Amino acid sequence: MNKESVSGSYSSYALALLLGVNLLNYIDRQVIYAVFPLIKDDLHISDTKLGFLGSAFMICYMVSAPLLGWTGDRMSRVKLASYGLAFWSLATAGAGLAIGYRSLLVARSVVGVGEASFGTVAPGLLADYFPKAQHGRVLSYLYLAIPVGSALGYLLGGSIGHTMGWHAAFFIVGVPGLLLIVPLHFLRESRRIGTEGTIIKHSMQPQRGYTALFSRSFLTNTMAMAAMTFALGGLAQWVPTFLYRVHHLDVARGNAIFGGVTVLAGISGTLAGGWLGDRFQEKSKKGYLMVSGWGFFIGTPITIYALITSSLSGCMTAVFFAEFFLFLNTGPLNTVIVTITKPTIRAMAFAVNIFFIHALGDAVSPTILGWLSDLWGLRRALLVTPVAIVAAAFLCFLCMRFIEKDTERDEDITVNRPVK
Repeated sequence: MNKESVSGSYSSYALALLLGVNLLNYIDRQVIYAVFPLIKDDLHISDTKLGFLGSAFMICYMVSAPLLGWTGDRMSRVKLASYGLAFWSLATAGAGLAIGYRSLLVARSVVGVGEASFGTVAPGLLADYFPKAQHGRVLSYLYLAIPVGSALGYLLGGSIGHTMGWHAAFFIVGVPGLLLIVPLHFLRESRRIGTEGTIIKHSMQPQRGYTALFSRSFLTNTMAMAAMTFALGGLAQWVPTFLYRVHHLDVARGNAIFGGVTVLAGISGTLAGGWLGDRFQEKSKKGYLMVSGWGFFIGTPITIYALITSSLSGCMTAVFFAEFFLFLNTGPLNTVIVTITKPTIRAMAFAVNIFFIHALGDAVSPTILGWLSDLWGLRRALLVTPVAIVAAAFLCFLCMRFIEKDTERDEDITVNRPVK
């Protein structure tokens, strides 16, 4: 077997492993929303407090991301990711031992810190295993974990919570992550190769490279993702409860239906977005943004219909098409970050991106929607989210004006060379 085939095989292995870990990332992240009604009934808390359980996770996730991103640019990314996996898996299982609201809040906050260490380094790490022309599709594979992991979180949380209680749901989904700590820890990290074939070492990273994070394209792309995260994060956390209250589905059935729709729409939308993004990007540097912007624009009226219809079948059909068009952005917008930043600063680039999209997005939207739900009712509160989706579309189109000038034409070329 020649060197290239070995390298290609190991790149595929790295993709499979990182995808598996990312699946657990989103299962552990989303499981709490499947058991929201059970937690509320058991702990006798308001929707505002219930929403803050999601916000607390995101606050810790985003606040810890910059430090972990800075660290990821200077140490082994695979080791940092493996430490994070151990941290969040133990904390998720620990949430199953919570005896009240405060202890559950602490456990979910700790999960946020652990997941941030993986989220800041995984995209850049994976991109270094594959050539630039494949980045959109490769990152779309990694981010299949968002719909699939989220759906599994809803399905497992709803099923386990309905039969065994919400404590058991946390404990059971937290354990599998412990099995992947060792394989992740010993993953051979891909080397980052400069334009002249020189290996980029951590000691060679210039601090002035961080100025790329102030480019107009990076900032507007990040703001588009923040608006999207506000909407999708809020919907992901409250739609299971919406189905429970408005359409009168029990926790198990509601989460099973929503999880199934999310899997189908999320997989098809994410893969379509990655493929379309790469195809359009071959013709124009605006390709990734074009796919994302039009996806947001088309998805907005469909989202509105899903929230206002009184028909359950109409609601879930609209949810499917809304999620399909909204998930088109997943690969493309993350690939924009890879495209406009050098390999040596990508961990920090994703860390800064994580901080702002969650600070302005789903760190605040669950609590805001919960507060509005206490005032107006849940259906009216959720109608705030399409406004944010429209804003995401506008920002994608605005970013198209800047991307060509801000793209680094002499950026480092990444090749498949794992460390021996």
